[in-house]
Amino acid sequence: MSTYSGAGAGTRKGGRTSGLAIAGLVCGIVGLFILPIVLGPLAIVFGAVALRQTGSAMAKWALALGVVDILLMIVMFAVAANNGGSFSWHIG
Repeated sequence: MSTYSGAGAGTRKGGRTSGLAIAGLVCGIVGLFILPIVLGPLAIVFGAVALRQTGSAMAKWALALGVVDILLMIVMFAVAANNGGSFSWHIG
């Protein structure tokens, strides 16, 4: 009878890519375009947990993109406050 031991699966540093790192990276990228107020903090949380578990570069990128999302949100709020509470894009 064979047994499966899941010990070490996804727990070693630099081994497998963590699902949390992927989720954080996706939240960070999508947060650049829509809902940075929600997806930015999610990217930071997912990236921090994945960084602690695996130490992967993808987790570091998730953290960085989460911070960029939050900074983008703050800039958008500041621009909206200076324009009488509205924020609009004009192309052309």
